[in-house]
Amino acid sequence: MAVSCRCWLSVEGLRTMKAYGIVLLLFLDLCLPSVNGYLSSSHVDQEPPRSPDAQQQSPVITSPVTPLVTPTSATDVENYLSKCPSGGLCQRLPADCMSCTYHHNCTYGKVASFSCKPKSGVHCIGESGQLLTNFSLTITCQFCWQLEPSQYKCTNSTSCMTVACPRRRYNANCTVLDHVHCLGKRVFKKRLFCNWTGGYKWSTALALSITLGGFGADRFYLGQWREGLGKLFSFGGLGIWTLIDVLLIGVGYVGPADGSLYI
Repeated sequence: MAVSCRCWLSVEGLRTMKAYGIVLLLFLDLCLPSVNGYLSSSHVDQEPPRSPDAQQQSPVITSPVTPLVTPTSATDVENYLSKCPSGGLCQRLPADCMSCTYHHNCTYGKVASFSCKPKSGVHCIGESGQLLTNFSLTITCQFCWQLEPSQYKCTNSTSCMTVACPRRRYNANCTVLDHVHCLGKRVFKKRLFCNWTGGYKWSTALALSITLGGFGADRFYLGQWREGLGKLFSFGGLGIWTLIDVLLIGVGYVGPADGSLYI
């Protein structure tokens, strides 16, 4: 009887431990997902997921950087103030003394009005004698490079050969005169014909060719020493060379040796 009781107790204990083990496994099975969710939650420093569109876009600067505006230096102000009359009519101010809002939708060659204001430190008046801060400027609608040659100055070339056919050109830097107003940049490049002179006179060269051409005086005057010596020792090519030079100098085909134009 005692043996049967012990066996029954041991069987009951195994059943109880088995039941507790099943409950413990169920409890762990419920707790582990919660622990994993806690570890993957916002308590851990991780970047939030980005959408595919956001990953392709460039990074956004949260604090925009404003470019610094360089103020006008005192030297620049003195440069244009030196040629800006004070107290004169606003419409007669030089172009460097005013700031205008030019629009390019005007008709070429027609008169157009633009809104302007004098630069800092420049004082001008209107027709009624009142000091103005804004005024209207009426000019012809055209770009600066379209002006007449008398309205701008250009640099001359010192190495441009003019005794060539066709006439050669050179790139010149041109600047619009102060009192002329136009659209676009006031300093521009333009291709001009070679037109500089070394001081030689066409009339003098022609007179020497007619009178003393047989001795090469015309060629010596133009700086062509080799041709002058050839004419001198050949007596003007027995007169044939002399006649040819008279014609060539007369039509301007033969010019100074340095390539400049006649006066």
